[in-house]
Amino acid sequence: MKLHNAALFAALSLGIGLTACEKKPETPVEKLEDKVKDGLDMRPNEKMKDAGEDAAKAIENAGEAVKEAVTPDPK
Repeated sequence: MKLHNAALFAALSLGIGLTACEKKPETPVEKLEDKVKDGLDMRPNEKMKDAGEDAAKAIENAGEAVKEAVTPDPK
């Protein structure tokens, strides 16, 4: 019975922890503010965010290249 209670407690703790970390959606004003700060290089951790954005673009481009390489040419 103790193992059952411990498992239940662990599952509840994990569930509460995950919901506490959920990010709320940005409002249009917050999105605009982020775009302006991005353009002016004024966001917190700007270099890290730029590196993440560059990595995301590189992965997207690689995926498109693979898709084009695998897709047969239409005749």
